[in-house]
Amino acid sequence: MAAFFYACNPTKNNEADDTKKETQAEIAGDWIQLFNGEDLDDWLIKISKHELNDNFANTFRVEDGLMKVRYDGYDQFDKQYGHIFYKDPFSYYLLRVEYRFVGEQAEGGEGWATRNSGAMLHSQDPSTMMVDQDFPISIEGQMLGGDGENPRPTSNLCTPGTNVVIDGELFTPHCVTANSKTYHGEQWVTAEFLVLGDSVVHHILEGEKVLTYHSPQIGGDNVNPFDPGVKIDGKPLKSGYISLQSESHPIDFRKVELFDLAPYSESKEKLQKVIEKITK
Repeated sequence: MAAFFYACNPTKNNEADDTKKETQAEIAGDWIQLFNGEDLDDWLIKISKHELNDNFANTFRVEDGLMKVRYDGYDQFDKQYGHIFYKDPFSYYLLRVEYRFVGEQAEGGEGWATRNSGAMLHSQDPSTMMVDQDFPISIEGQMLGGDGENPRPTSNLCTPGTNVVIDGELFTPHCVTANSKTYHGEQWVTAEFLVLGDSVVHHILEGEKVLTYHSPQIGGDNVNPFDPGVKIDGKPLKSGYISLQSESHPIDFRKVELFDLAPYSESKEKLQKVIEKITK
């Protein structure tokens, strides 16, 4: 796989060996299991039209070691978009999520939300969201499932209340399609998101890089309503919270883990070496 960030200068063999040993020792303890397979104690829940931590109708639950999003307690979905946030924010990291879509969409869900979810990156603090706010200000690693027939790439980018730079230009449309394959049925998919502060973000699907963009920042539309004191257009997104979506289609999450790259962010060479190690 091609280097994701900085190209490193050649080194002598003994220096390279020492660095390799050092890197292997250091990275062992940096994986964080955001989802522990047992409970949601480390997570915060914000569902539109409900107060913070009101897990309306038991939307988010843990069963059989899986984090599940379900709507059996809903009469109508009624645009009650939900997000479950890990308790701590991050700046430099690799997020790995294993997911699968299951079952049928909730009654009243939007057509575009069929087999649709996402990982919200660099998100605003859930405590700053308004009660009726639909989506957090964030950059979204969109997760889509196929309809069994037609192409429907996944690991796309959507931008609720944000903009990014692509090919040197500010990208203001809401979504951009990744260069990925379609995953039909209820198969498990592994999506990774390599986020390096406000510099660059890579979407990686089943080990292959499928989308890259730069300079995530607050701006644009597609989030409503919002606190204007939070939505400061043009402000770089250097860090933020991570959340997973409930958009009306049932979905399971088997693994949600994160490698914290912040300890390596001051050294471009060390950061590159660690990234190469953890993305193999």
